[in-house]
Amino acid sequence: MTATLTDQDLTLTAPANGKMNELFKEVDENIKGVRVFVTPGGCSGISFGMTFAENLEEDDSILNCEGFDIIVDSNTLQHIRGVEIDFVDQGNGNESFVFNNVQAVAEAPAGGSGCGGCASSSGAGGGCS
Repeated sequence: MTATLTDQDLTLTAPANGKMNELFKEVDENIKGVRVFVTPGGCSGISFGMTFAENLEEDDSILNCEGFDIIVDSNTLQHIRGVEIDFVDQGNGNESFVFNNVQAVAEAPAGGSGCGGCASSSGAGGGCS
């Protein structure tokens, strides 16, 4: 049975919401949503990724957004609580989704995370209501 995520679990900035909506319009109608997942590695010991998902699993939770859903499994959920997904376009085709407020970075000592800015604790939040 799937659960519903709230803004305390995960948020998207307006640019991320807009880009996801744009991308979701280009995919097959069988796609159920955008799956956020974790893999070992990165500054906090994990890295986040996203892919289109055709299926929902029993342990999935969903953040309902306008035009698409974000899908997170129970393993990922323990790492993603409080994270904000942003979309940054630096021009010349250099654009990407960025995961802000990653737990290990948020708990880092004052003065920075020590990992070259792979995550940030700033940015305007905005859920998918």
